[in-house]
Amino acid sequence: MPLGRRVSKDVAEPYEADQRLAAEYEDRLAAAGEAERALRDAQAAGVSGPELSGLTVAFDKALTAVLAAAEASERVAMGPKVYSVETQDAAARRAAEIAYRKAKARPAVRPWTDEVDRLRTAREAHRLSFRTQPTVRV
Repeated sequence: MPLGRRVSKDVAEPYEADQRLAAEYEDRLAAAGEAERALRDAQAAGVSGPELSGLTVAFDKALTAVLAAAEASERVAMGPKVYSVETQDAAARRAAEIAYRKAKARPAVRPWTDEVDRLRTAREAHRLSFRTQPTVRV
């Protein structure tokens, strides 16, 4: 007989998926650092054109991947109570929303919230500085 809190099967699946994604955070962060280093080295070397564009897009994708892992880590730190699925009734979804807001205030979650904010800011600054989407010519 398990002594831990019971989690519905609907919530257990996304929670476990987030745990797996959160475990990849360090690797994805290192990959983003490598992508940024390659982009900055190419800029310093004066590379232009399609190669620089490819490095820009690769860095954007790496930032997006590490951001997804950081968001998953934040949700894992909050616990399974913050998960809601479409099959739940309105009361359960509302309880998950309340639990989410309460969990954001916990000291264990705050570092992940700060990291998510930092990564979002870095990704948006990159997107504003470089063209990460192909130009559509009319």
